[in-house]
Amino acid sequence: MPKRLLAHFNQYVSISEEEFMDILPYFERKTARKKEMISRAGVSCDQTYFVLEGCLNMYFTTEKGSERTVQFAIENWWLTDDLAYINKQPTEFNIQAVEKTAYLVISHDQHMKLLERFPKLEKYFRSIYQIAYGASLIKFKFLQDLSKEEIYFHFTENFPGFAQRVPQYLIASFLGLTPEYVSEIRAKRRS
Repeated sequence: MPKRLLAHFNQYVSISEEEFMDILPYFERKTARKKEMISRAGVSCDQTYFVLEGCLNMYFTTEKGSERTVQFAIENWWLTDDLAYINKQPTEFNIQAVEKTAYLVISHDQHMKLLERFPKLEKYFRSIYQIAYGASLIKFKFLQDLSKEEIYFHFTENFPGFAQRVPQYLIASFLGLTPEYVSEIRAKRRS
């Protein structure tokens, strides 16, 4: 299953099987049960996660106690609090498995050693960060530009994999909606 990572690398840079065998020891393979926490707010963020199979949810808890999802990660996606990770600071986010998840972990120190030994992976990670940043800009635009109902249907139509796998209350949280509102607009569309 770590071959998923090799395939992902090779979408952006060329990594041979031999190089990959030298890269793999920088990572640790882990699994998480559904709803298991893999990272908690307030703790120093020194790891990033590559999803092999399953789905992770990054969220924060508001002062009123509600959870607000900021990002999901499914197969072949990376997830961490990038700013806290880069600065080796405490994160303000929790990361939890939405479903049973297999993932690879690399610590900040190991990541730096990996990039030193395999400089071409700098291009890979730069590409990944650029794509993630672009996606966050698009999400911001949609949140500002579309009605709440349009936001929900745009998301479910353009990301059916998420809409079918992720519980509606998490999708609502990600889109800044309430679960009740999502139920209401779904019922309205069915009628």
